Amino acid sequence: MIPDRDIWRDGNLLIREHGAEAEVVSARRADEMLERGDRDGQLVWLCIRRAIVQLQAVPVCKPN
Repeated sequence: MIPDRDIWRDGNLLIREHGAEAEVVSARRADEMLERGDRDGQLVWLCIRRAIVQLQAVPVCKPN
């Protein structure tokens, strides 16, 4: 498995490259890995997808 910092870096790169479509792109890549029989690759892409979701989430803050 790749280090967490690489997962987050890759998520950020996909967001910069694909914007709002980054989550969809990562999900497609996870599906491609599954079709190839690459379970480890699929898991990496699912981790990247999860990071993208968290990076794109709107922060919830309490007003002062």
